[in-house]
Amino acid sequence: MNDFQPLSYSDSVTADRPWLASLVGVQDTNSITLDLTKFTSGTHYTASTSPFLQGRNVMKSGIPLGKVTASGLYAPYAGPTSETQTVTISGSPTGGTFTLTFSGQTTSAIAYNATAATVQAALEALSNVNPGDVTVTGNAGGPYTVVFAGQYLSDDVSQMTASGSFTGGSSPAVAVTTNTAGGATTASDGTQTLAGFLVDHIFFNPGSTKAAGALLWRGEIFAAKLPVPMDPTNIASTAPGVNIHYR
Repeated sequence: MNDFQPLSYSDSVTADRPWLASLVGVQDTNSITLDLTKFTSGTHYTASTSPFLQGRNVMKSGIPLGKVTASGLYAPYAGPTSETQTVTISGSPTGGTFTLTFSGQTTSAIAYNATAATVQAALEALSNVNPGDVTVTGNAGGPYTVVFAGQYLSDDVSQMTASGSFTGGSSPAVAVTTNTAGGATTASDGTQTLAGFLVDHIFFNPGSTKAAGALLWRGEIFAAKLPVPMDPTNIASTAPGVNIHYR
């Protein structure tokens, strides 16, 4: 199932485009076809429950796009990746605490069964970590997945170290591993090259595999207001002819 609906927008209305810093160049768009199977719900689009939209999903405007070489369709830009590390507590302790050290700064003691939010707060309390620099997910007691963003977005940061003082269990310990090193993209299908940004939000039916869109390849962008995190200083490459400036 595909959605190819007419596209229309007004240069005087930018409520859905807070990422667009300047209207100059907004008319320099290319008509493109999106490969909807490459986009992720919650990250790139929202599933609407509004009766007025009849269950149609809403693709966010401003999504960075790349062109899939094999199909010629457009998909999310797969530029440099963010670092992801995992903190694992083994041995089933029944009490005690642990600490995490990042770039020479050590957290306060964290309970062995702390929630992910508590671990995130402990990391954000470090002098070298600001709110938004890390996101921690996982069950209470771990494993915890730590994703680096903010000032560390797409950076190959140093691996954290951990130290524990546990009670109970069987030889309990805490360790940190790196799942994904930040930095260079691992994509090779063409999406590692930035082609531009989706000009406007679009609506599409659940189950659709393709939809029409418009590509902004010339203009000025507020990088911090894009719907998905992207550090313009870490862009791996840009397609020929693309002329994007960032603020």
